[in-house]
Amino acid sequence: MAATRKDIEKVATLHRNRVTLTLRNVRSLEKVCADLISGAKKQKLHVKGSVRMPTKILRITTRLAMRLHKRIIDLHSPSEIVKQITSINIKPGVEVKVTIADP
Repeated sequence: MAATRKDIEKVATLHRNRVTLTLRNVRSLEKVCADLISGAKKQKLHVKGSVRMPTKILRITTRLAMRLHKRIIDLHSPSEIVKQITSINIKPGVEVKVTIADP
């Protein structure tokens, strides 16, 4: 019975973490996503993503437009491990938003 309680405590410490990446350059964004996912898989975490969100186009005039690309990655892990995974080299200009939800 004590062994099952320990297993329940380990499961209870897992959080659902959502990492949102936003950038103008698609190639750099895909590289950062691939690095993040490979780091999570090395830690043997449950990963869902990268989910591609629709491209947001900001138009100033008829000539100028800026495209913003967004990717979402979901991780099921303790928050300490997410800090280690997100410490990878991230190119300048990448906006990273980490949201931690209770299980």
